[in-house]
Amino acid sequence: MISFYISFAVSARKTALVLQSVFNINISYQTVLNYAETSSYYCHSFNLRNKGLIDDISAGDEAYIKIKGKHNYVFFFISSKRLKVITYHVADNRGTLPATISMLEAIRTAKEDQEITLITDGNPSYPAGIHFINSKSKLNNIINNIKHGKVIGLQNLDKESEEFRPFKQLIERFNRTYKHHVRPSHGFNCFNGAVAITTLFVTHYNFLRPHISLKYKTPIHLPELDNVSTIQGKWCKILSLAA
Repeated sequence: MISFYISFAVSARKTALVLQSVFNINISYQTVLNYAETSSYYCHSFNLRNKGLIDDISAGDEAYIKIKGKHNYVFFFISSKRLKVITYHVADNRGTLPATISMLEAIRTAKEDQEITLITDGNPSYPAGIHFINSKSKLNNIINNIKHGKVIGLQNLDKESEEFRPFKQLIERFNRTYKHHVRPSHGFNCFNGAVAITTLFVTHYNFLRPHISLKYKTPIHLPELDNVSTIQGKWCKILSLAA
């Protein structure tokens, strides 16, 4: 079920139809949604536990989604070398609070002496959030002095944009992949549905989806999946590890 709905970006209604037509499993599309929401609860904890260390440079951006016909946003940060998603956060605005929450999770597993640079667009929420994190770092015992790289517009009109443009393009390509997977939903009727599909997509992206630039390996290697040959088997194994 999750293999069709998440890994192959098939809508919930079509997933139910495929299961009935091909496997003679008679379920409703609502059952698919309910199963996804339940699975995402366990996969979220699994994603956080298995994120691992982060690269010195990470790129972040917001992807637009619709919930009940209104624009909402998913904040993502992706590691520049390992190409793994290191944070995801669904919010109804692009303000400083969700940006700060996203960046705090992005740096959570960084080494104490690591020099972190976060690359974003010109959204003022990011520098405001970084200023807050840096000002509280000594009190909260977290990484100190996070650096910020900013990329403005579609053309390199300043040296900073020219230097960090490749990282911004990385997160833009990732956002297109994410939108491809959520497009069959045609928007969401509830906030939990958006959170569920986003969580499961990150599980798929980090642990199951091979990348050409990583020589067809996944961003995060799980030894437990080495002897599992099918995508549905891999999902079952992840859910068993997450429970």
